[in-house]
Amino acid sequence: MTEERIGREFYDRSDYFEGRTEHLQDLDSPFQKYRIDKVLQIYDPGPEERVLDVGCGWGTFCWALGPRVGEIIGVDFSQTSIDLCEQRLAQRRIDGVSFLCADARNTGLGAESFDLVIGADLVEHLYPEDSEAVVAEAFRVLKKGGRLSLWTPHRGHFLEMLKARNIVLQRDVSHVDYKSMKRLKTMVTNVGFAVERAYYAESHLIGLRSMERVFQEWVPILRRRIAVLARKP
Repeated sequence: MTEERIGREFYDRSDYFEGRTEHLQDLDSPFQKYRIDKVLQIYDPGPEERVLDVGCGWGTFCWALGPRVGEIIGVDFSQTSIDLCEQRLAQRRIDGVSFLCADARNTGLGAESFDLVIGADLVEHLYPEDSEAVVAEAFRVLKKGGRLSLWTPHRGHFLEMLKARNIVLQRDVSHVDYKSMKRLKTMVTNVGFAVERAYYAESHLIGLRSMERVFQEWVPILRRRIAVLARKP
């Protein structure tokens, strides 16, 4: 039986954004602190930079970066996502932060107008052809010398393998297409990017992360996340 294609309607009609997501909405939760820290280790933008966060979800990187970059725009194709972000923005106004409901494959934003595009926990939610279109759009909107920062789960990690089989952890049906390190690097270079950095990162779980940090180079099932930084020549 063919599974229903996961798209905009799924995120708008399900409880994806409004369900049990406290750890994703709370910037002070251990998971979000870890996530923000690790993504900014890939590339930490300066105070004059203009940033685009594609697949912004709950607005995590807009809240984290808004006070210290020139401007950041969060884009998501889910109206539910954007509504939640705008409600929060109305409660805690931050200059230079805005949100846009748009398709990351064709944002309608100006060409060569951003210094950084962040795609954190995004590409695993995208089907192959959509991923390629999103990367191409990132290339279009970035200035020369601008950077694309990607952060995604590694399918080969033992926790992801357990989740895929609904063992101990529940499978995330919205993760429709995991990308390998090799595939991510190929995707970005195919549209003209040059890869600056590409590496595996450990998880946020205390104890496990120490073991991953030491052994992930030799043990693929301990590679928790993939990080790629690409530059537009």
